Amino acid sequence: MGDLLGLYEGFRSFMDLGGGVAWPLAGVSLMMWFIIFDRIIYTRVIYPEHREEAIQGWRARADRRSWYAQRIREVSISELMIGYERGIVILRSLIAVCPLLGLLGTVMGMLEVFDVVAVSGNGNVRAMAAGVSQATVSTMMGMVVALSGLFFGERLRRGALSERRRLEDLLGSE
Repeated sequence: MGDLLGLYEGFRSFMDLGGGVAWPLAGVSLMMWFIIFDRIIYTRVIYPEHREEAIQGWRARADRRSWYAQRIREVSISELMIGYERGIVILRSLIAVCPLLGLLGTVMGMLEVFDVVAVSGNGNVRAMAAGVSQATVSTMMGMVVALSGLFFGERLRRGALSERRRLEDLLGSE
């Protein structure tokens, strides 16, 4: 229990180093990772069943060449892809917000430095270091969260493009 409390205190002091944007950035990060895990579970567990149902329904059709049949094919592909791509746009938006929040923390930290300089001059180095630390930590937090999300977000986006091509081949007209 003591180790868990120490871990919590360490996390709390790190978040305090990030200043006013650390907690909002943690919230954005939490939402981002929730979407990433949701999409991974969907694409690995739920989506294959939906895809198989669509493929079986298409193969069961007698007519696959008419204009009407091709529209049904397009609708099936679109419906599958809507489910596959759900949340990716929001994920990409959250990823884009992370560096902006880090930059906001940088500005807030530098404003703190300028405030210290205005009040006490250049003599209070310790107080200036706190502002510089806040600026650096918040920038780092924003970039780390964005980069980790960018990796998975890009994999999900590329997977969706690849899956669309695969579906078009699987549901091709014969």
